[in-house]
Amino acid sequence: MVLDAVPAGARTALDVGTGDGLLAADLRDRVPRVTAIDLDAAVLARARRTRPDVDWVAGDVLTHPLPPASFDIVASIATVHHLPDLGAALRRLAELTAPGGVLVVIGCADSAGPADLAMDVVGAVQHRVLARTRGFWQHSAPVVMAFPHTYAEVRHIATATLPGVRWRRWPLFRYSLTWSAPA
Repeated sequence: MVLDAVPAGARTALDVGTGDGLLAADLRDRVPRVTAIDLDAAVLARARRTRPDVDWVAGDVLTHPLPPASFDIVASIATVHHLPDLGAALRRLAELTAPGGVLVVIGCADSAGPADLAMDVVGAVQHRVLARTRGFWQHSAPVVMAFPHTYAEVRHIATATLPGVRWRRWPLFRYSLTWSAPA
């Protein structure tokens, strides 16, 4: 989904909460300059060995001095629920997105109603099928399964913060936000 959203002619990319750096590496295959930021220096050290052509940054995306409006694609996978204020986090990611650039967030949230629970059942079945047919991948980044917002709350915050954002609820316990910065 993130790779499909890379704008034509993109020159810069930011992977927020990069962890093992798998997305950063894939972005670097398409985009000339990739910056990957994460708080976990040990995970970044391992990632740095695999792709020295990525700019690996140990820091907090909310406070690290990244240049505003400078990334053609800003991506965050399973990270924003770890940040203290979702609205502030989305505003910061939007601020880093260049005019005409794209912000893609794939996140996790808490279920709160029958529709969410039905999607969770679909996700649980899908997870079992994928684990049996494709194997089970274990990453080295820390795992924290605490989601401070429901899907409905995330959608409300995102639509209030990012005018024109596209929201989608996915199986496998995820949602996505895609937003294009005004040119």
